[in-house]
Amino acid sequence: MGPTAAAPGTKKAWSRPARKAAAAAASANTPSAAAAAAANAATSWNGALGSAPDVKPSAGATVKGLIEDYIANLPLAYRDRIYQQPATCLALFRFATPLGKQIIMRILYAAHPIPLADMKLWCTTDGEKELIRALEHLYRLHIIAIPDAPPPRPAASDGSGPGVALSPHFRQSLHNALTGSGDHASFGQESTAPDKHLVTQAMLDQYATERWEAVLHYLVGSPSGKRKRAVTKLLEHSGLMARANLTITSKGFQFLLQDVNVQVWAFLLQYLQMSDELKMDLVEVLGFLFQLGSLRFGASYSVDTLTETQKHMLEDLKPLGIVYQRKKKSSRFYPTRLATTLTSKTLLSSGADGDSATGHAAGGQSLTGEETGFIIVETNYRVYAYTSSALEIAVLSLFVNLKARFMNMVVGMITRDSVREALSKGISATQIIDYLTSQAHPELKKNNPVLPATVSDQIRLWEMEKERITPSHAWLYRDFARQDDYEATVAYAEAYNFVLWKNPTNRIIVVDARGQDQVRAYLKRAATAHTRAVPAGAPAGSQPSQSASQPPPSQELPVHVV
Repeated sequence: MGPTAAAPGTKKAWSRPARKAAAAAASANTPSAAAAAAANAATSWNGALGSAPDVKPSAGATVKGLIEDYIANLPLAYRDRIYQQPATCLALFRFATPLGKQIIMRILYAAHPIPLADMKLWCTTDGEKELIRALEHLYRLHIIAIPDAPPPRPAASDGSGPGVALSPHFRQSLHNALTGSGDHASFGQESTAPDKHLVTQAMLDQYATERWEAVLHYLVGSPSGKRKRAVTKLLEHSGLMARANLTITSKGFQFLLQDVNVQVWAFLLQYLQMSDELKMDLVEVLGFLFQLGSLRFGASYSVDTLTETQKHMLEDLKPLGIVYQRKKKSSRFYPTRLATTLTSKTLLSSGADGDSATGHAAGGQSLTGEETGFIIVETNYRVYAYTSSALEIAVLSLFVNLKARFMNMVVGMITRDSVREALSKGISATQIIDYLTSQAHPELKKNNPVLPATVSDQIRLWEMEKERITPSHAWLYRDFARQDDYEATVAYAEAYNFVLWKNPTNRIIVVDARGQDQVRAYLKRAATAHTRAVPAGAPAGSQPSQSASQPPPSQELPVHVV
């Protein structure tokens, strides 16, 4: 494949040691020396591109990024098995950037690894930085590999380094996916016989919406019928609901601000983390999720080609509205729109953290693409919500005191008590403001800022009221036997700035938790010193009058610690 368009952005990323090692590999006289030099070059390449770190999801991260982070941090044995599935490799190819896709397609059918110097000819000098960045990303996912042995085409003497090639498993699976060869079961097997129970796309959309909203209803605490234990366990495990009283948490409210696709993937990533607990094969679970993303919406697929793990997954995914199966023993199932969009381009810009105000919240769109902005907030804190959705009303009631409800509208007030009630559940002022802003009526969105400044400022002030007192861990010492002991302990703790509060009259001192061990050690030393203060030659069993209340050796002073 010859060069086509120039790519935007980059610069040489090869370090001097890498170039020297590559040149040594090219000029080595013996096979062993060449292999060693090539290995050094590969090591230098690894250092230049960096190994896959243990990345934690951060604010503003995309679902695409979370999925790629998850795969990048999998053990090699799992990753090799995952890359043997064409559906998974095709999904990752879809997630790749345009430049990443171009790199993959150019080296997919190359007979030999391609030196980096040759790859740089594909772009202008200004575009080298983007090229290296794209290669780093593909290398982190182990989509491209650096052969340990010298490449069949000698590395250039100018330090072009070892060749770049696709990982063998990824290459074969992507080839099978693009050409339709290999194991077709990776993309499911459509049922050939017509279904006597007609299932339309409209039915699937309604089914998915009802099931997914039932999960969200349960999350916000509104009645939604009987809930499967698997869904409850998933909500608890993900931290969206408090385990003690099954109420929504701050993370759960943040979850409500997301786009539907982001919400679904958040659930599925938690499901993946629970695979060991559920005694399920992680590779089969992840492969089936990517398989669902490649299926055709509205088509029925045979259950016979699924493994036992995948059949079990069908039962777990039905309550979420991801798949439809008329009954448990049906020989076919239907992927809903929630399933077929798992690997679509809508994920490329979907935020994984509500702080970015993206996805469902900012976009104002539902699963079917309808506008969802419905809230008007006035400067007098009155709220008008033009909706008949029980779910949207339930979410609003978390921080709004609802006064009246009509056929297509509810009216309420944002009050100090209603906001403090939300704050007590862990919902922050920023989250409340983000929700009101993202779900604002189109007419309200014409204003700048969208919400009245008096309202948003007051919500933040109510939050500051709650934060005036900050709890901290501490230890309380009381019931000192002697005033001297108390004063000495206070002086010692104050010297290290450990004293949070004291009451000399009642001989009480509160010590910061970070100073607990040090103060306790001091009391032990003081107790030992008092015990050893008995005069030499005193009659057996006698004690000096001033030490009558001293504790026995190796014990603390008679102090009660709370």
